[in-house]
Amino acid sequence: MAQLEIALKEAMEITGAVGVAIVDYDSGMMLGSSGGGPQLDLEVAAAGNTEVVRAKMATMRQLGLDDTIEDILITLGTQYHLIRLVTSNKGTGLFFYLALSKSQSNLAMARRQLAAIEAELTL
Repeated sequence: MAQLEIALKEAMEITGAVGVAIVDYDSGMMLGSSGGGPQLDLEVAAAGNTEVVRAKMATMRQLGLDDTIEDILITLGTQYHLIRLVTSNKGTGLFFYLALSKSQSNLAMARRQLAAIEAELTL
C-alpha cells in the first residue's frame, strides 16, 4: 500500500492537480485517492469513469482493434480529466483518474508525469 500512497502523493504534485484516484475498473472500486473535496467527489468520479473505460474497451473489441488504451482525456470548461490505464502485470484492471485545473496545468507535462508515475507503480 505504501507504493500506492506514494503514487497518489506524486500525482497530486503535478501542477494544477485537483484530485487523483486509483480505480479498479472491473469493480469500480477506488483503491486510494488524494485531493478532491466538495467540488470533486472522487468516489462518484471513480464509478463514472469506470463506465468510460469499460465503454471504450467494448468499442475497441467491436471494432476489432488489437491495441491498448494509454490514456483517455475529457476536456471540460475549467478542468482536464485524465484517465491513465495501469499497464504493469500487477496493475492490470486499474486506472489512474487525475483531475487538473485547466488554467494552472500544462496538459502535455501532466500526461508525461502521470505516465512516469504509472510506469513506476508496483502493487
